[in-house]
Amino acid sequence: MNDYINIIGGGLAGCEAAYQIAKQNIKVKLYEMKPKKFSPAHSNENLAEIVCSNSFKSNLLTNACGLLKEELRRLDSLLIRIADETKVPAGQALAVDREIFSKNVTEELKKEKLIEIIPCEVGKDISIKSLAQDTITIICTGPLTSEALTKEIQEITGQDKLYFYDAAAPIVSKESINFDIAFYGDRYVQEKQKNETVEEWKKRIDINNRLENVENSYINLPFSQKEYEEFFNALINAEVVTLHEFEKQEIFEGCMPIEIMAKRGIDTLRYGPLKPVGFDNPRTAKRPYAVVQLRQDDKQASLYNLVGFQTNLKFGEQKRVFSMIPGLENAEFIKYGVMHRNTYLNSPNLLDETYKLKSNSNIYFAGQITGVEGYVESISSGMVAALNAINQLKNKKEKVIFSENTVIGALAKYISTQNSKFQPMNANFGILPELEGQKIKDKKQRYSKYATRSLNEF
Repeated sequence: MNDYINIIGGGLAGCEAAYQIAKQNIKVKLYEMKPKKFSPAHSNENLAEIVCSNSFKSNLLTNACGLLKEELRRLDSLLIRIADETKVPAGQALAVDREIFSKNVTEELKKEKLIEIIPCEVGKDISIKSLAQDTITIICTGPLTSEALTKEIQEITGQDKLYFYDAAAPIVSKESINFDIAFYGDRYVQEKQKNETVEEWKKRIDINNRLENVENSYINLPFSQKEYEEFFNALINAEVVTLHEFEKQEIFEGCMPIEIMAKRGIDTLRYGPLKPVGFDNPRTAKRPYAVVQLRQDDKQASLYNLVGFQTNLKFGEQKRVFSMIPGLENAEFIKYGVMHRNTYLNSPNLLDETYKLKSNSNIYFAGQITGVEGYVESISSGMVAALNAINQLKNKKEKVIFSENTVIGALAKYISTQNSKFQPMNANFGILPELEGQKIKDKKQRYSKYATRSLNEF
């Protein structure tokens, strides 16, 4: 057995795994196909590139993803540390400047002498079988696995189908947003209180506020009923990129393109990502018919993404239709939304709780290919796979298996437990065991108990 560990893929899971292994004075060979080859969704040469939302979701311990981040912080996660260092205002969420985030991760790994980054398309330039013959290998190829590598993974796992599809939202420049219409504010904070006068309310929220004064606010774009109905009709009739029939059936529900969601009914968006609940328009003192929220996407607050607007519309149609949103009539679209292929294994049949391939003791998988859905979840899988690969290389018999009362452990158990309807899973309290002998109706109190139990076990 060689005295180093191979990692295939320089995404979130692969970078976390590489850091954890090198920290234990073990050499890492990290294979990444960029910059030799780019997937349709990737655009820069750095490792840990974020191609969808820039949000790592909530930081609250009463949110499962927030708890998962805290668990990872306690394990010295490199990527969560850098996410904390490169965060941008996003309310209670941890959102990052995606360019600085990936740049900092790349610089951190490049300065580590035990990590060798090898530009190479595994599956084409070199095979998994040759890499894993005498070397522990962690496959962290993520949702955008190349065709050549996908084919070899299929051969190794005996799995015919590895795909599902999701979509990314467009990004606009802040300077192109019309602030005669748009306003800053968080849901419920913006709403006029029952006994307030309009003047008192406007003074409290400051109609002309700016981001430096409301650090954690979103930008909100209010619809009238007429404007919403015109937008809705344009959206459902807009041209989309043509998908094959099997692709249409495999779009992951958690990333439903907004045009598909809209076709479920004229009010679907108003009860979903465009819900106006908790807002009053500061210029009318009335609740809008619908609201589009924009979330800061970079450190300088110059870029904003359209929350919930994952889409498969053609680029020209995105410009035409999304410019109908009040406040975006002259919007500059820095990046259009894209539909891209995601790849995942039937992990319950193939992997154990350490993310190791049951049929080959030298191969681990990590990242979204395992069926953990989300940035932080992928980092978690890279952490667990790396810790177990380290023990295996050091000839330690014990496996590193986290308690199912932790989110890290619950995710590992979820992807390794038999399930005939297995689908990718985000961190959520539903996959944790119920609280023993406690029936707590209040969600926040119940989730707080879950968090306390997890962190006590840590």
